Amino acid sequence: MSMQFSGKRAEKRPKEITGRTVLVCLVAFFAVVVAVNLVLVRAAISTFGGLETESSYRAGLAFGGEIAAAHAQQARRWHVAAQFLPSKNGPTAVEIVARDAAGQPLTGLGAMVRLEHPTDKRLDHTLVMSEVSSGRFRGTTTSSKGEWDMLIELSRGDERLFRSKNRVSLH
Repeated sequence: MSMQFSGKRAEKRPKEITGRTVLVCLVAFFAVVVAVNLVLVRAAISTFGGLETESSYRAGLAFGGEIAAAHAQQARRWHVAAQFLPSKNGPTAVEIVARDAAGQPLTGLGAMVRLEHPTDKRLDHTLVMSEVSSGRFRGTTTSSKGEWDMLIELSRGDERLFRSKNRVSLH
């Protein structure tokens, strides 16, 4: 008995694209897009550290007072310098030296230093500053290394006499 092959193979017909296939692909595509957007929105909201200003309106009203305070500060011509004194096994000391236009140490002032993280307001903190001698204040911080905005304010009673904000790098 001999078998003969006809030489023709059974040809597969291409699968037809139906309306149901298109609908499933379209719904799957948009489901993936929505899922990714939800993940990104959740990540953005959970890492947001806070607002720069609570009320733009109030900040605008206070702007005139800030300009007057800046002019008065400039007229005093005080020299205020700050330095970080790192410690190998403990907190970093922050020292501020304040002198008047004649180079004499300023007395009778209170000092406030605030370290503000540029990207996460939750890391901001105020240092407790003590006057160690006339015109010399010292405090400590346990802030992590990196870039910080250092806000220095010197005041007498309730009146702020000096304000400075500078970007510093802790090593």
